[in-house]
Formats: sequence, structure tokens, C-alpha cells
Amino acid sequence: QVQLVESGGGLVQSGGSLKLSCAASGFTFSRRTMAWFRQAPGKEREFVAGITWDGGNTEYIDSVKGRFTISRDNAKDTVYLQMNSLKSEDTAVYYCTADLSRAYRPVVGATGAAYNYWGQGTQVTVSS
Repeated sequence: QVQLVESGGGLVQSGGSLKLSCAASGFTFSRRTMAWFRQAPGKEREFVAGITWDGGNTEYIDSVKGRFTISRDNAKDTVYLQMNSLKSEDTAVYYCTADLSRAYRPVVGATGAAYNYWGQGTQVTVSS
């Protein structure tokens, strides 16, 4: 069955860096758009970054542009989120998600409705 397993979260000081990983299984990873969302306490889940099947297109929420980088390794069925210059407002549970509704989709969806499967999440806490 489809599995998405996130890792790499933790506690970091403001200005620090973390790299999240999401190991995928149970589907043909190399054909699918992948994305990261996050949800802070008391807030709605929000799109953070997404990447198309070949890495040719990426999208980011404005608040992380220039600080976060999404990438993927199709040989390892893994998607990454490199997070630099972290701020306290980045504190949230980060979720990996996959769009299994259409292979080779050329664009990145920025809403939760565009994605079918979700990981269990990994906590990122940024102390100020």
C-alpha cells in the first residue's frame, strides 16, 4: 500500500537549518507530483512547496521563498525539503503528500485537494 514516511524534524534555533526527508513506497514515485504542507497549532494546514514528477517545476509559498528548497531523488523514491534561515513562524507539523490522481502532471497543485495520500507528519520547532 501507499506509504509516505517523513523524517528529519526536530528542535532548532532561529536562523538554523533542517532537512526533511520523505520516503515513498507503494506507487511509482517518479511519475508523481509531490509536496510538503504544514500545520501550526490553531491554524489551517497550508501548502509549503511542491515539485513535479521530473523536478522541472517547483512552487513555494511566499513566506518560504529564498529560504526553503524542495528536491527529489527518483532513484531513491524520496522527496526533500531543505529549510534554511528558520524562523519561529515556521514551527509546525510538516506533512509529505503525493498526487496519485494523474501521472506526469506538469504543474504543482497548491491546495490539499490536489493530493491523495499523506504521511504522518514530522514536528519542526524553531526556538527564538
